[in-house]
Amino acid sequence: MKILVLNCGSSSIKYQLFSMPEEEVIAKGIIQRIGESYSEIIQQNGEDEIKITKTVKDHDQGLKVVKNLLTTKKGPLKSITEISACGHRVVHGGEKFTGSVLITDKVEQVIEEYIDLAPLHNPANLAGIRAVKKMIGDIPQVACFDTAFHQTMPPEAYFYALPYELYQRFRIRKYGFHGISHRFVARRVANLMNKGKYDVDLITCHLGNGCSITAIKNGRSVDTSMGLTPLEGLVMGTRTGDLDAAIVFHLNRKGYSLEDQEVIFNKKSGLLGVSGASNDVRDLEKLAAKQHERAKLALEIFAYKLKKYISMYFGILNGCDGIVFTGGIGENDSIMRKRILRNMESLGIVIDDDKNEQTISCEGEIQAKNSKVKIFVIPTDEELAIARDTYTLASGHQI
Repeated sequence: MKILVLNCGSSSIKYQLFSMPEEEVIAKGIIQRIGESYSEIIQQNGEDEIKITKTVKDHDQGLKVVKNLLTTKKGPLKSITEISACGHRVVHGGEKFTGSVLITDKVEQVIEEYIDLAPLHNPANLAGIRAVKKMIGDIPQVACFDTAFHQTMPPEAYFYALPYELYQRFRIRKYGFHGISHRFVARRVANLMNKGKYDVDLITCHLGNGCSITAIKNGRSVDTSMGLTPLEGLVMGTRTGDLDAAIVFHLNRKGYSLEDQEVIFNKKSGLLGVSGASNDVRDLEKLAAKQHERAKLALEIFAYKLKKYISMYFGILNGCDGIVFTGGIGENDSIMRKRILRNMESLGIVIDDDKNEQTISCEGEIQAKNSKVKIFVIPTDEELAIARDTYTLASGHQI
């Protein structure tokens, strides 16, 4: 079965074509700068790479470009009808979905309902779903929600201490994100430990430009750092993470509008805001090695906040089987992993420096022999997770 996996962002389309159940990637690509004066398009078919620059005005046109690239003479398909099913990453499913589902008219309506909580992403996700209908016809389509894995959180974890009517009227609560990634690495670790997927207690750290950490009890999310939106929680590339809500009132009195602050908190803060140099940890590590004080400060704040969350979740779980690092930073930055986990011996968390330095962009365990807690580096693969769910549901089985 050939399955197309789509991740439609506000101005981009990432896609991978899988052969299932072999889990073979036949082709993958990305279209960037959709809606701008020109768009950048890259597709890889094995060792062959296609690069194109042209105007792509919207996601509908973008999917037509994908169709053409997949069915060119050098493409992997003779006809787009060879695609049997399509899986979509959908950012927000609210409280309605606890797992991936086959897309129906009702599912589309719910995705539309949550546009106000994910205004940059849910409209693009819907556009992708509807474009596939036009392009291929009535094939099974599956929505894999970034929020779904976290719908097992108990009320004490997801409620904010706001007037209850704000939850009743507007569903203001913690939802969490990166759920597809957290679930993928949690299931992989359970497999590596020869345990059932519901038999592990883990702390999973998804660290990239966006960052989140999740407490997993018996294989289920019981708390996570991101909240109503992806702004809450850890320090990120350009996002603040946690902050005193009264800062909003204070800055407003200083002349900053709500619109100004939204841009500051989401696009000008985090590692970029503190360092004044970059939102990329790789750049900041180089600058810190040259004694750039603000780069050093940004990295220390990043590590401190994550250490704080690990310690908090360790208490909530009453200990755990393992800590998992994934995402661009988690998989590749051994210096940051060591910075985060130093001086945690009292919790039974001890990193092995040699194993840590050797485990870059690959799977491995990096704990010392005397560590009571395992420490894993697991490359995430959200596209494969979506392909697996799509294959299962399109084949008529339950997840």
